[in-house]
Amino acid sequence: MELVNIFKKDNRHLIQGLGALFFNGNLKGFLEGRIYTGPTKGVCVPVLNCYSCPGAIGACPIGSMQAVLGSNKKFSYYVMGLLILFGITFGRFFCGYLCLFGFIQDLLYKIKSKKIKVKDSIHNKLKFLKYFNLIIFVIALPFIVSIFKGYSDPYFCKYICPAGIIEGAAPLLIKNSFLRSAIGFLFSWKVFLALLFVVFSILIYRVFCKYICPLGAFYGLFNPISFYKLEVDKDKCIKCNKCTNTCKMHIEPYKNPNSPECIRCLDCKRVCPTMAIKNKFDLEEKKVKDI
Repeated sequence: MELVNIFKKDNRHLIQGLGALFFNGNLKGFLEGRIYTGPTKGVCVPVLNCYSCPGAIGACPIGSMQAVLGSNKKFSYYVMGLLILFGITFGRFFCGYLCLFGFIQDLLYKIKSKKIKVKDSIHNKLKFLKYFNLIIFVIALPFIVSIFKGYSDPYFCKYICPAGIIEGAAPLLIKNSFLRSAIGFLFSWKVFLALLFVVFSILIYRVFCKYICPLGAFYGLFNPISFYKLEVDKDKCIKCNKCTNTCKMHIEPYKNPNSPECIRCLDCKRVCPTMAIKNKFDLEEKKVKDI
């Protein structure tokens, strides 16, 4: 079943904006400088969305995974089950269309400046950093440290992820004088990382998604097998390389349309002169294979 309505035109930024509003709908939190703690905060959203954001109405799956692994519970079937469900259904579609942090990067990259195109040889090495972050900082460290101490810090959220500053700390500090009085070295470190993120996001397309984000790494593992996928009609494809030249994620879509690096932005589909690229839910084919 090909998706032809909402994706017929480039409505991606509109959908991103609506998604950001939906996942951060507690607008009162920005006015009061308080974090929402209602019942929906115990539900994981499918995108990277800082728990400390005043508007956040759900929990970040990466933060939730670290919190559980760093406690005595050791493992959360709920969080892992949701992530697998999201991944097997849509893959990295969430990165391209619903993630607020991806939306922020898209907007920053629109700022006029000389852009940096990372060489493929360098990119092919750096892209594994996000898998390192997933395995080491999100899973291994919280789990191992909690064995010896009984608890553990959420290492990725606390020391690496710039979303905490941009989505959480900055809005809270504006309205909350008590938090401003508690600023220390960790805050300065995270501000430094946030500034680096902003600068590099202006120069390099989706630098955080390409090289840092552990959630993107996890969803990317499901791209080749997710129900939602891209398909290339080999009979229509003329190998003109327009899709490859357009792709900002260093992918050759006509060769590997479901690469783990693909965020499903559909730029390749929009520039294809022969309409050889389709985005679809492959439900019927999967059922036949299963039988």
